[in-house]
Amino acid sequence: MSKLPDLFRQGQQSGWKTTGGEQGLPAQITCDVAIIGTGAGAGITAEILTKAGLDVVLIEEGPLRTSTDFNQRESEAYTSLYQESAARRSADKSISILQGRCVGGTTVINWTSSFRTPPTTLTYWQQRFGLKDFTEDTMAPWFEQAERRLNVHTWEGIPNANNELMRTGGDKIGIPTKVIPRNVKGCWNLGSCGMGCPTNAKQSMLITTIPAALQAGARLFYQTRAERFDMSDGKIKALVCTPIKLNGDKATDQTMQVTAKHYVVAGGAINSPALLKRSQTPDPYGLLGKRTFLHPVAFSSAVYEQRIEGWAGAPQSIYTDHFLHTQPVDDKIGYKLEATPMHPGLTSILLGGVGSTLVERLGHYPNSQLMLALMRDGFHPDAAGGEVKLNMDGSPSLDYSLTPYILDGFRRALLSMAEVQFAAGAKMVLPAHEQGRYYKSWAEAQSAINALDMKPYTTIAGSAHVMGGCQMAGDERHGVIRPDGQHWQIANLSVHDGSIFPTSIGANPQLSIYGFSNRLATQLAKRLTGKDVVLA
Repeated sequence: MSKLPDLFRQGQQSGWKTTGGEQGLPAQITCDVAIIGTGAGAGITAEILTKAGLDVVLIEEGPLRTSTDFNQRESEAYTSLYQESAARRSADKSISILQGRCVGGTTVINWTSSFRTPPTTLTYWQQRFGLKDFTEDTMAPWFEQAERRLNVHTWEGIPNANNELMRTGGDKIGIPTKVIPRNVKGCWNLGSCGMGCPTNAKQSMLITTIPAALQAGARLFYQTRAERFDMSDGKIKALVCTPIKLNGDKATDQTMQVTAKHYVVAGGAINSPALLKRSQTPDPYGLLGKRTFLHPVAFSSAVYEQRIEGWAGAPQSIYTDHFLHTQPVDDKIGYKLEATPMHPGLTSILLGGVGSTLVERLGHYPNSQLMLALMRDGFHPDAAGGEVKLNMDGSPSLDYSLTPYILDGFRRALLSMAEVQFAAGAKMVLPAHEQGRYYKSWAEAQSAINALDMKPYTTIAGSAHVMGGCQMAGDERHGVIRPDGQHWQIANLSVHDGSIFPTSIGANPQLSIYGFSNRLATQLAKRLTGKDVVLA
């Protein structure tokens, strides 16, 4: 694999304009559009705006790492590609949160699952948030373009055992399962998607839209933190940036001032609202940072007679939405079932336990299978999600409670996963809970899970999906962002990332971000240049 061509480095050698913060930043730069972030929303926006002939600058806090650097080692990937070295947590530390922090953002380290925004979610947004133009039919062409550009298609390979067992168990108890669409091309089926793709098969922003933008003349500044906007007369006058080290510390006291005609914030939910808060942007209705949603995730592992080797093969290829639709939307939280890749570092955390307990559980590692249930939060009158706040140093923190509403979903999800796993032939099932232990039958597991104390800290919870905080709405009383992506109070500021979603998606959100950003960026290009551009 070391002999595979590194497409990004080849581009740099050909003259792409890329600068790292530790190399030294210019004091001032000007451009047509400054984009903060390089993830799903930023990458799509950058390609479209450069196609329209605009001078684009990309500002990325994280490092530049390319396929040459991706060596399938968790210890290196987590520290260099993830927010807070993969240790980001909610404010009360009850939920672990995985987010990307590198050129390409979370698209570099996600597990490639690509779902359109569910029609039920779009309908809810139309009814509750005035987004009347965002229907399944009107969004379809924007998704189709993104799918073509990023080679999203139903996974054609054979699911690994970790995924196939979910389908086997679902079939046994009458739960329909489907194959997951993935954004890959020429996949080697290595299974290390969460550590960066060493073969450039994953169609992340790192090898698709960002290279296209750079080839068209865009400039990239990485290890460069967007600190704040300077404003006057209701407009952004400049963006102030600082160079940072790999660990996030300031490299120097030097700053770079970016002057642009328009600014697009695309740093992802948590970081995007935090930047606007640091900048003290107008927030007349007190909405900024609020209604920030996770898909809180519950986990269940199972031990089988045969070897599973869940670390090998496509990490996610089978899913079921059966439990998303078995409860009325305003009654109990719904959840999506998928498989979790089982690399040793991640698995050792999700299995829980310390000392001899962890040794015992890792003893079953080759024969273990792991499932997850992601909760669709935000669809209940009492489900207001979390709130992005600022720490004393200006860094962001997400205050997010595991409420009884969410924890009721965790209990039901642990039951659902255990039933599927036993139906697939599991010898033992272990729910991810501090009081959990291995149960040897469905009846034993059912009784035990129903008796678990469902409360924060004893219930193991994580998430890799953050949405909201700069929510879009049809009027300024209910949203920070207009339906065209522009800030309600600031004429030259837009937001193009997952922070614009009014609730969680109810599915892995990367394709939702691609589709929405495609639409918003195309409209922005038209407003700024009068040109009609097409992503793909």
